[in-house]
Amino acid sequence: MLWHLILYIIFGAVVGWLAGLLFKGGGFGFWVNVLVGIVGSALGGWLFETLGIFRSSGLIGSLIVGVIGAVILLWLISLINTLLN
Repeated sequence: MLWHLILYIIFGAVVGWLAGLLFKGGGFGFWVNVLVGIVGSALGGWLFETLGIFRSSGLIGSLIVGVIGAVILLWLISLINTLLN
């Protein structure tokens, strides 16, 4: 169980870092990258499964879906931040 938690944190960090590079040109620090990566991966998985677009299989598929979900999450956060300011 601890091993799975460590893998989720590593995967979330990688996904969050990649999404930060794609969306804004840089990461946001380790823990924020982990949070964005985990939440974005869940969002991407849910969105892709709901729309029937792609069934991720394996590490690469999960990474692609996670990064797309994390970029969408970052875009939504940026949109809300822009509307509030």
